[in-house]
Amino acid sequence: MSLSGVCVTAVESRSGGTSQALEALGEGGLGTSPAHRPFGARAKAFVALTKPRIIELLLITTVPVMFLAEQGVPDLLLVLHTCFAGYLSAGGANALNMYIDRDIDALMDRTSQRPLVTGIVTPREGLLFGLGLGVVSTLWFGLFVNWLSAWLALGALLFYVVVYTMILKRRTAQNIVWGGIAGCMPVLIGWSSVTNSMSWAAVVLFLVIFFWTPPHYWPLSMKVKEDYARVGVPMLPVLASNRVVARQIVLYSWVMVLVSLLLQPLGYTGWFYTAVALATGGWWLWEAHALQHRARSGETGVKLKEMRLFHWSITYASLLFVAVAVDPFLR
Repeated sequence: MSLSGVCVTAVESRSGGTSQALEALGEGGLGTSPAHRPFGARAKAFVALTKPRIIELLLITTVPVMFLAEQGVPDLLLVLHTCFAGYLSAGGANALNMYIDRDIDALMDRTSQRPLVTGIVTPREGLLFGLGLGVVSTLWFGLFVNWLSAWLALGALLFYVVVYTMILKRRTAQNIVWGGIAGCMPVLIGWSSVTNSMSWAAVVLFLVIFFWTPPHYWPLSMKVKEDYARVGVPMLPVLASNRVVARQIVLYSWVMVLVSLLLQPLGYTGWFYTAVALATGGWWLWEAHALQHRARSGETGVKLKEMRLFHWSITYASLLFVAVAVDPFLR
């Protein structure tokens, strides 16, 4: 399903500029061997490879689903195992993403200080680190949670690294739409970790995150579209006007809010979740339509205020999934 109506656009996956940037970086990047850097700085760099801030959001969508699946408090040791393995899996995917994208990261202001760009971690170290986290996380899930969750986590890692990073990101404006499937998988993992099965509740919440991802990320892409344009990554705001992007944001937002309301008629949640979904979804739609109005009016720069929706989108997801966790106790 595609709501964007944007033609697929192919771009070169590597350019002369990016190749030169990699040559300039070399293995050390900063002129000294990574092995001679302070241990604390190196440790922080490896943690940075996992993108902890992004993983926080993934865990926010995992743990509440475990409460919903249990219809109460799940086994706390199971929660810890699921969160730990989930962090390793997502961290491995993020490290491999940085390994593959280190050429364009070197040319983008937003990513120019990432460890593989500065050279505090070498490309070989980053690759082995990402692969190692992927292997350990899969085994941890299988041995301490269940093998269904292990295969779901491995599938999410492979989808993010291969399908999104290697295939979609540099070739089509649909990159974040379909690539976002990897970010939906923690919902399924949260449910399967408790029940060792799937359900329509998990599918609905999967779809909520699926339709949430584009209107969450496109405002940020609008803010930094010059970065993406410079490296040839065809994010939607690079290829389309602010008016077109804002219209797509509104369309995805409406579908997301409507899908979020399906849990109650399907019998999985009660009045509390529904009230929170209506309130937070209503505010989201207000912000989305306000952004569309500013875009139609020709506002640009700081007056466009696209980051208002980006920041609210994180709050929305947090509140909605907290409601998922709390609702079983109020039914």
